[in-house]
Amino acid sequence: MLETSARLLRLLSLLQAHREWSGADLAGRLGISARTLRRDVDRLRELGYPVNASPGTGGGYQLGAGAELPPLLLDDEEAVAVAVGLRTAAGQGVEGIGETSVRALAKLEQVLPRRLRRRVGALNAFTVPMLRGPGADAVDPAVLTGLANLCRDAERLRFEYRGHDGTSTRRTVEPHRLVCSERRWYLVAWDLDREDWRTFRADRITPRPPHGPRFVPREPPAEDLAAYVSRGVSTRVYAAHAVIRLLAPLEEAAGRISPSTGTLEAEGPDTCLLRTGAASLDVMVVHVMLLGFEFEVLEPVELIDALSAAHDRLARSLARAGTSRPRTRDGSGRTPATPSGSAATS
Repeated sequence: MLETSARLLRLLSLLQAHREWSGADLAGRLGISARTLRRDVDRLRELGYPVNASPGTGGGYQLGAGAELPPLLLDDEEAVAVAVGLRTAAGQGVEGIGETSVRALAKLEQVLPRRLRRRVGALNAFTVPMLRGPGADAVDPAVLTGLANLCRDAERLRFEYRGHDGTSTRRTVEPHRLVCSERRWYLVAWDLDREDWRTFRADRITPRPPHGPRFVPREPPAEDLAAYVSRGVSTRVYAAHAVIRLLAPLEEAAGRISPSTGTLEAEGPDTCLLRTGAASLDVMVVHVMLLGFEFEVLEPVELIDALSAAHDRLARSLARAGTSRPRTRDGSGRTPATPSGSAATS
């Protein structure tokens, strides 16, 4: 009986994926025959779960909509994944989500089996989150859900927007999509006053209802909105722009350059293109040098001149440092290496 009950719970968990399963796939997952599967499906229906079945070779089973909601069933890996997600949610730039996540995690841990509680507990005990300061770039979750609803319902949004210089303006837009980066949330919308697409940081938006009326959604500014927003926040908003060839594979560069730093484009097996921006060419020089890759500047030519000037200043500074450095006993001017076996402190 316990084996049958456990199998029914496993079957219900699979059906909760809201996909249509073939009878052969379900039977294979559960390690049972097609006849036993049909009996288990009948038992679920007797318990009030609407399991729809379509006949034929292309048919299968799917959990239908019904008045009685099935319990939330998670396998071991899913439960741990949810716990990890709740634990790390506090760092995702949504105001108040940390406390809410902790409450949800506490409820989840109460129903986790002992073996899973130990895994999640170890993760919590030996993980130190590096979070931003209170309120830094955090967005009110009510604002996020409100923006999402307006995008879904194609309803105009009226809001007050705080610019990077602290000034506020009133805006009326047709909201299209929310885009989330590793640090911030952005709203992509058609600005009615400027008659163009704009990207707004969600933490700077203060809705000013009433909203509306409804509108017919426009063709979006790009098929890949994540790349569109990345170009906007990393390049278009800055005075100085550059295109740089990095002498590194795209995968390696993407592991060290975030979408908010610039957009990457594959060029060959060992190179890729970086499009980025900075407040000035001097800032761009520092920005490029800190990327940690060999590179070639494609544009603008003024950046090459700025890099050359920085190179000359560094060469002169190093030359002066070489002449003023105290000589060591061996006359090399180099700091002697720490003897093997001796302690070194930093």
